[in-house]
Amino acid sequence: MKTLFSPVQVGAMALANRIVMAPLTRNRAPGAIPTDLMKTYYEQRASAGLIITEATAISHQGQGYADVPGLYGEAHVQGWKEVTDAVHEAGGKIVVQLWHVGRVSHAELQPHFAAPVAPSAIRAKTKTVLIHDGVAAFHETSEPRALDVTELPGIVHDYVLAARHAIHAGFDGVEIHAANGYLLDQFMKTGSNHRTDDYGGSVKNRARLLLEVMRAVVEEVGGDRTGIRLSPVTPANDAFDEDPQTTFDYVAHHLGAMGLAYVHVIEGATGGERELSERPFDYASFKSVYRAGGGKGAWMVNNGYDAEMAASAVPKGADLVAFGRPFIANPDLVARIASGAAWQALDRKTLYGGGAAGYIDYPTL
Repeated sequence: MKTLFSPVQVGAMALANRIVMAPLTRNRAPGAIPTDLMKTYYEQRASAGLIITEATAISHQGQGYADVPGLYGEAHVQGWKEVTDAVHEAGGKIVVQLWHVGRVSHAELQPHFAAPVAPSAIRAKTKTVLIHDGVAAFHETSEPRALDVTELPGIVHDYVLAARHAIHAGFDGVEIHAANGYLLDQFMKTGSNHRTDDYGGSVKNRARLLLEVMRAVVEEVGGDRTGIRLSPVTPANDAFDEDPQTTFDYVAHHLGAMGLAYVHVIEGATGGERELSERPFDYASFKSVYRAGGGKGAWMVNNGYDAEMAASAVPKGADLVAFGRPFIANPDLVARIASGAAWQALDRKTLYGGGAAGYIDYPTL
């Protein structure tokens, strides 16, 4: 019988176990360039079957939080190469999560202090992180402008270029971040997309940019090195869709033909309730639609899993289980799950920004 500790082939990646380290924004990459601290941080957690890096910007325009890494220049590639080499030397596998935050940004973080971009000029009712004098603090997002349709091929190109850079940097693959109210999710959902052109209105039109990005990235690096993250009902970053089942079943059907390595699904509200009575969603149906569309990629589940829940999820059909914040305070989380040891609590004061404290100094068993 499959367990959390059974090896599994995920696209081109042979994983030693089914425990995944989920993306975790930590705001420790000044100038968007990965550091030696980051190399140590990821190396410490290489016992995970798969590490998915913190979300990494595909362009300067795609940045939405202070001191998050990028993958759009040679310095970024070289910085990440140090990280991937360290993880591989420790026996791990690592993919990079690629994002464009869209409207979840601040003019201070944008090129020439420009307005953030979005499907429609609708401000997100959420906050981002800015760092002033070494202190991280939350700030309201800036008013965005709507992207012109002529700019969208450039967005697709930026994803492709970042994916190409990822392979050059030694990553085992890429994950396209299409969740949590960021740009691709903004286009898919009715609450943030009020466009009247070919990228708005119908489900087909709202999903168009996401599917264009996915097809282009798959063509660049191969479906067996490409994953996607989706969050059908999370309210994170002011995300809302009036009919998420229809929207995401449509997306799942079209993803099925792409030969993806995996589909990473956030169940419920990101970092919150797993079941939302006001936003019901049938995840089993969602998965079935993906399989019926030809999708053979690994199915990764995420949101609030503890060891017991994760252990039971695999025999029930989950191929991979992602853990987020538990990996912050428990670099040896895999060993702790295997032995039944207690999990250490994280220090919330050191989550965003800072140095080694609360980052690479958590003790192992």
